[in-house]
Amino acid sequence: MIATWAGTLVEWEEELARLKERVGSVLSRAELRRSSGAFIDGLLSGAERKTGWLMAEEAGLDRPYRIQSLLGRSRWSADDLRDTVRGYVFETLGCPDGVLVVDETGFVKKGDQSVGVARQYSGTAGRIENAQVGVFLAYASRFGQALIDRRLYLPEAWAKDGARRAKTQVPEAVGFATKIEMAREMIASALDAMSAAGYVPPRWVLADALYGGDHRLRHLLEERRQPYVLAVRSNHHLRFFSPEGLMATDPATIAADLPLGAWATLAAGEGTKGLRLYDWARLKLPWAAEDGFERWLLIRRHRREPDKLAFYLAFAPQQTIFAELAAAAGMRWTIEECFERAKGELGLDHCEARSWHGWHRHMTLVMAAAAFLAKLAADLRRSAFGKANERSPTNASALC
Repeated sequence: MIATWAGTLVEWEEELARLKERVGSVLSRAELRRSSGAFIDGLLSGAERKTGWLMAEEAGLDRPYRIQSLLGRSRWSADDLRDTVRGYVFETLGCPDGVLVVDETGFVKKGDQSVGVARQYSGTAGRIENAQVGVFLAYASRFGQALIDRRLYLPEAWAKDGARRAKTQVPEAVGFATKIEMAREMIASALDAMSAAGYVPPRWVLADALYGGDHRLRHLLEERRQPYVLAVRSNHHLRFFSPEGLMATDPATIAADLPLGAWATLAAGEGTKGLRLYDWARLKLPWAAEDGFERWLLIRRHRREPDKLAFYLAFAPQQTIFAELAAAAGMRWTIEECFERAKGELGLDHCEARSWHGWHRHMTLVMAAAAFLAKLAADLRRSAFGKANERSPTNASALC
């Protein structure tokens, strides 16, 4: 991991020490602070599996008791640490072009003893598996992306099973909640935290069709005058009044009736092979909107496979250009990159804890390690943006 960092080892260690100090600020005992530091070191190490034993070996410990105790037997608030990590990310990546992105990811498990594990659909596996599912929130800007919140989905059968709840230490206040309800709460919490701390609000809130189809989420954001670009399904029910009366349709029907001239080629962000170009169309929706805002239906079409369509509802400030809406829709991939790094390098999916608290502690510590790496990358980007050359003079407006 260290070999991929372009700065000096001293700079790495100094920034890591600052992160550990912030993590330690929510831990009351010195022993826990030392254990959390060892845990983060283990996550950042080259160990293939981030298990208690292997991370204990990385820390020079004879056995994994301290590592396991940090997740299980000790007393500290994973939500307090979540707040600390979230603030660290806002400070690191905060920018007027920043976005919030919500999505879920699965953790395939053996057995049925871990909290929340059940036969359920896992997008990670692409099928029904014995798995846990977590809903996550990420923040992304031109400087990078990082996870800022997490919550384990507790299937209804688990939520009603008092014996299993007690065995896995599910708090009494935690009841059954759909993934959509959880997403609404997490987004509202993040927006409140940004407002309370004086951070610039996100330019957009983004989500896939599971969440974008929820009218309560859209209403929550519109009440806050928070712009969004949310994916919806092809059969999403659209109703509005026209001169002919009440009309009912869906995005797929609208797309099929579009003339050739309605499409424009626009970029949905940049991928590993350059700009990701698609054909796009947008239609202004005749629904009442907050003063100064407009509602749009966006349609994205694959350029080589025109039958592959994606649909979005957008709530945007007036005069928002078409290209910005398309680019915002393309930013949703950033949370997938967060999952890929957190699982591939930092052990997000290596959680051995079976309890509610253990799961959230593990995920939040991984989020802290990922935020540290995002900070290093953001510093490099800011440095690069600040360097002038003959063709690209320093542009102060590029820095947030």
